[in-house]
Formats: sequence, C-alpha cells, structure tokens
Amino acid sequence: MKGLYPLLSFALACAAAPAQQDAAKPADTTAHTVQMIPVENDVKLEVVDWGGSGPPVILLAGLRFDAHVYDTFAPKMTAMYHVYGITRRGFGASSAPAPDCQNYSATRLGEDVLAVMNALHITRPVLIGHSLAGEELSYIGAHAPEKVAGLVYLDAANSYAYYNASASHGDPIVDAELLRAEIQDLVFPASPKEMRTRTEHLLNVSIPHYQRDLQETLKQFEGMPDTIPGPPITPDLRIGVAIQRGVERFEGVKCPVLAIFADPHSFGPAGAQDPSKLAQMVAEDKARVSEQADAFQAGNPQARVVRIPNADHFIFRSNEADVLREINAFMATLH
Repeated sequence: MKGLYPLLSFALACAAAPAQQDAAKPADTTAHTVQMIPVENDVKLEVVDWGGSGPPVILLAGLRFDAHVYDTFAPKMTAMYHVYGITRRGFGASSAPAPDCQNYSATRLGEDVLAVMNALHITRPVLIGHSLAGEELSYIGAHAPEKVAGLVYLDAANSYAYYNASASHGDPIVDAELLRAEIQDLVFPASPKEMRTRTEHLLNVSIPHYQRDLQETLKQFEGMPDTIPGPPITPDLRIGVAIQRGVERFEGVKCPVLAIFADPHSFGPAGAQDPSKLAQMVAEDKARVSEQADAFQAGNPQARVVRIPNADHFIFRSNEADVLREINAFMATLH
C-alpha cells in the first residue's frame, strides 16, 4: 500500500479493521512509566518514559498509532539514551479535541511536542519520528531548531515533511491544501497587478499541477470493484482527515538530520498476491521514493540520507538492527 498515493493509502488504511491496527502494535509488556502532560487548555498528552541513561530521545508515532507502537523498540535504546515517547493528540490515551485543521495542524502538533519538552525540562533531545511524525519533526527543525540536538526521520521524510515542488509526481493531499490557500487569497483585496499575478499563477501553475495529481490518483482506483465500501466515519477517521487538512509546506530544516528511507518498499503479502504486477509496483515505488530522497538531500545538505531496499514502512521493525545502527552512528556525531 505504500506505493499508492497518500490519499488512497490513507482511505484504505482507515477502512481496515480495528484488529489490523491492534496487530501492528506489540503487547505492552515493557517497563515504563506514563504521565499525562497538559499542552493546551483541556488537552493532555500521554508521555511514556522507558527510562535509560544518556542523552534524551523522544519517539513520535505515525498516523493512528500511539507511543506504545515503540514498546519493543524503545528498550533497545535505553542502554545509551533516556527514551521518551509522546502520543499525538487525538489518539490513544491523549486528549482528542474537536477534529478541525486548527487543532491538528502541523504547527499545532509541533507545538505540542515543544510543550511536552518544556514541561518535563527535556533539553535538546533527538526527535525520532515515523511516517506522519515527519511533519512534527520538520516544523520543529524549521521553527525551533535550537530546541533539539537532531532529527531522525523513519520513512517519514515524505511530502508533508519536505515539499519537492519539482517532483514528477505530486501529492494530492499536500497540493490540495496549498491550492486551497491560494484560492482563499483571492478574496483578500490587492492591487490589480497583484490580483493578476495571483490569478495567472493559479491558472498556469497550481490548477494544472493539481489536475495532474487528480489524473494520477484516478489511475490508482482503476480496476477496483465498485462494490468496495468506503471507510466507516469513525472518530479516528475524522481526526485523520483533520491532520491531513492541516499539512503545511516545509522546505528544509536547520539542524542535524538523519533520514532513513525504505527504497523501495517491501510490498509483502500484497505483492505475493499479484506477482504479475509486483515488478511494476516496485519500479514505480522506487522511482517515487528515490526522487523524494534525492530532493530531501538537496534541500537539507547537512542530512545523512540512508536508503534501505525492500524495507517495510514500519522500518524500525522490519530492519530494526539497521535502524539502531544508523541512529547510534548519528547520535555519536552530535555534540
């Protein structure tokens, strides 16, 4: 599913049975403590502390998951680091304010992480984020880089974390929000010259770009039976949509970075079910991921970019030893 556009991937993920999400989360059997930390009026976040000695590390989960997704990974870091995890608002034991894009914007989610750091007096941690957590990393790396020692993206340096304007394939979710903002700008009075400039950019650049996104998205649905139902409208889905609506355009960070990509991704059982299409799926995924990894490196020249072939999107599980080795090597370079 990783090779699909985020819009389709997200819809299919939300339609999955709850048991599928639970299966992805290991049993909560590791030693840790939990605190509920206020970050805003009536909003508290679950903070997991696995203990350990050494520099602080904060683990951030991907969309729909809580900090306990790291329950078997985190203890393998405690010999060298003090390891925390934060459950994003809207999920797990954390508060779930109304699902609007203000409550779940990349800015708001990034500020939540900073608020936890401030409340617990965690000084210059390394933030390690999986998947969607890349947007929180990029927000902090762009707006408060002095607050962190470094950032580690675990298959998380995607378009919501680094926007590649020249990508051959766009991201319909990120591009939709950028287009929405441009259209909304038209209602604000401006000089005739400025209004012409805005309108011409929409007509000649933004709208054609988004049309290409939609054409590519439509291809993803080709061959799918019309009988497949849409996802149920659950609280998790509403919050997920609010997060998608709150994406922002990030164009680089100002601190040390390690970005680990699955390049290409493993398609697991999905590939085995349709081997005739597997080669094409892998080739398309590799082209997309490689282009994004190259762009991320160009936009963040200080970054170490690592590509692990045939890794799962949950790369900290499928390639745990590789990920730990890269994190340790990266941490050793920080002062």
